[in-house]
Amino acid sequence: MKRYYHRFFRLSLIRILAQSLFVGTVATASLVSSTLVLSSKADAQAAQAVNPGELRNYARAMLKMEPERQQAFDDIKKIMGTGEVPKIVCNDNNSFSSLPGKAREIAVNYCQRYQKAVEDNGLSIDRYNTITTQVQGNDDLKRKMYNELLRQQKMPKSP
Repeated sequence: MKRYYHRFFRLSLIRILAQSLFVGTVATASLVSSTLVLSSKADAQAAQAVNPGELRNYARAMLKMEPERQQAFDDIKKIMGTGEVPKIVCNDNNSFSSLPGKAREIAVNYCQRYQKAVEDNGLSIDRYNTITTQVQGNDDLKRKMYNELLRQQKMPKSP
């Protein structure tokens, strides 16, 4: 009985952590998506379905950057003190203007690392943003993304 309870508790904990990570990563993806301007190439790609390889690469980039997003946010929050952290949009220099110097450096560095993580995982920024938009507007794709994130968390080195 104790062993069964332990397995159940562990599965519940994994599920809760995965859901929390999913929400955070979708929020991050939304931030990145809103930060970069979609080109006409991305508009043409919008009609393309997301294939399993793209979904896998998208999830990898999200999982890689989630701890860095949390760290950057925490670092900026410490610098800001009691003030609220403003919305940071990577391609909008005005969103950085309200940040103090060191916080601005952290935000710019984070945006650059996120772009590199996306490209290192075989996606262009335009395609990444297109997938983000599709995930936000398609419950079936959102479910597939959630399942892919769970799969990669359980077996992070699998292709």
